[in-house]
Amino acid sequence: MGCDGGTIPKRHELVKGPRKVEKVDKVAELVARWFYCALSQEKLRRPIVACELGRLYNKDAIIEYLLDKSPDKTPMESASHIKSIKNVTELQLVDNPAWSGDKESTKGDKYEDLQCGHFICPVVGLEMNGRHRFCFLRNCGCVFSERALKEIKAEVCHK
Repeated sequence: MGCDGGTIPKRHELVKGPRKVEKVDKVAELVARWFYCALSQEKLRRPIVACELGRLYNKDAIIEYLLDKSPDKTPMESASHIKSIKNVTELQLVDNPAWSGDKESTKGDKYEDLQCGHFICPVVGLEMNGRHRFCFLRNCGCVFSERALKEIKAEVCHK
């Protein structure tokens, strides 16, 4: 029947407490925000658009979402606020010369640095990888780091 005196069970072995809540890995969450489309979960590729909430989308995914008028369309929480193409702004991004993700073969036999961003700030040179805040101007779509906008202190496009 067990418990014949050979073992003395402790309290933590007999009583089960509440389960610990699993924490989301912050690095993985940043990679998902800055490298993948918020609507289709595919890798970001040009042309890239952004909504007023700052979410990044592939433009073709937004167009497909807006054109889908079927009644059985599942409402996407990440794009429910987008009613027309005028609600998004096409971004003018500057490529990062240090990033070599799509240039090399993707066989899975190389190290891929997830902290290196695809794009950089044209003024300061900070990478768009989630560690620094970035802003875009709604009238032209130019993307700058928040640090660059604070240094220059102008509301017009710097290009």
